[in-house]
Amino acid sequence: MPGRPMLKATIVALVLTTAATIGPARAAPDAIAPAPVDLAPVDLAPVDLANVNRMDRDAFVANFGSVFEHSPWVAWRAWAARPFASRDALHDAMVAMVREASPAEVRALLNAHPELAGPEARGRQMTDASVSEQGSAGLDRMSPAEFDRFDHLNAAYRARFGFPFIIAVRGRGRAEILREFERRLAHSPTAELEAALAEIAAITRMRLERRVTAGP
Repeated sequence: MPGRPMLKATIVALVLTTAATIGPARAAPDAIAPAPVDLAPVDLAPVDLANVNRMDRDAFVANFGSVFEHSPWVAWRAWAARPFASRDALHDAMVAMVREASPAEVRALLNAHPELAGPEARGRQMTDASVSEQGSAGLDRMSPAEFDRFDHLNAAYRARFGFPFIIAVRGRGRAEILREFERRLAHSPTAELEAALAEIAAITRMRLERRVTAGP
């Protein structure tokens, strides 16, 4: 029929234009980054697990989005694992989200952490949780020589691994932290990635213990 080739060409052009406008297929809801929410302060009163399990996603992210440093996407995804049988199960679900994340997301999580006694600490640009944790180890009360030693180790570590040294400092003294710093500098990149993730798990477990009561 006369004009059909022209009609077909017009339809193809329309489809291509529409596809270009829409862009690639949308990701599954759990993969979408959370919308900005007001994250709970570090001194928020603890909640019990029953209330946690009743939270909608926005409330859950508001309460637990800051547990993993500057990474509310962890809480956003973990919410789908409700109901949680225990506080440990809640933490396990959040850690599982990190383990299932893409390498780029894991790298971003690692780099979201401040250096120990580094520029963010001295400029008071850390999260409330990190301020409390580093302060508990006395990392905000050091001599110039001690700050210089941390600066040297921070630079050497970042040059070797590409992310800051991460350790659960609460309950540790400066001497122990420095020993671990120097010991882990000898790790392979693969071993140190696992060590850093294990420390993040320890840090976030302690943070959750301050947010959620221990009862079932």
